[in-house]
Amino acid sequence: MSNEHITLTAGDAEVDVLPGNGGRVGGLRVGGVELLRQGERFGCFPMVPWCGRIREGRFRDGAAVHQMPLNAPPHAIHGTARDTAWHTARKSTDEAVLIYDLAEPWPYPGRVTQRIALTEGSLTLTTGVETYESSFPAQIGWHPWFNRTLGGEDARIDFAPAWQEERGEDHLPTGRRIAPRPGPWDDCFGMPDGVDVTLTWPGRLELKVTSREQWVVVYDEQREAVCVEPQTGPPDGLNTHPRLVTPLEPLEASTTWAWRRL
Repeated sequence: MSNEHITLTAGDAEVDVLPGNGGRVGGLRVGGVELLRQGERFGCFPMVPWCGRIREGRFRDGAAVHQMPLNAPPHAIHGTARDTAWHTARKSTDEAVLIYDLAEPWPYPGRVTQRIALTEGSLTLTTGVETYESSFPAQIGWHPWFNRTLGGEDARIDFAPAWQEERGEDHLPTGRRIAPRPGPWDDCFGMPDGVDVTLTWPGRLELKVTSREQWVVVYDEQREAVCVEPQTGPPDGLNTHPRLVTPLEPLEASTTWAWRRL
């Protein structure tokens, strides 16, 4: 893997971009304070061409059934892009654009482009999947690991989802929508007006995660971090809510994290 390390800066914000490690954002510092859990598996990675778990690693596209590697047995999880090196298409002081060409074990050719754009008060991640050949189902999402504490009290998570996807014993949605339940969570929620989740580190920082997409997975079962994951569909969505990438219509999505000091 390439060990290229890109640092973006804007005001007192700094972002580390690691193309060789799954195209991930390795760090986000505001006033020198690191917001993301550190480590080669953490930071924030793009989930593409699917998000969360695929049941038993199998998805159907028309008559064809495709098998993905079971990297979270008995399921496949979080796509292939986080496990490969991306190519840097361009970079400046406050923006980087990365490219990844879909390859085995994913069965379809296509290109993923990720734009990482920093301002003094926000970070916007924009991802697109395009194809020039056969159409295929896909998903886009982001998996940030925000530090649970910034040296003070634990972060508070505030959001008002319209529903929660009922989670089965296999960790996948059952297809039933239920009233949102209290955490801790490893659950998918529906926000039909767009994802809008606020993380508050009392006395330190408030950070809003927004997206025009309508699904968010919140994962806060680990002591070190909380994850707020906007995505274009629910877990197992390649089977239950497929979004088609076609030569005429790419799949595109974005999320913005905006912060302010308290």
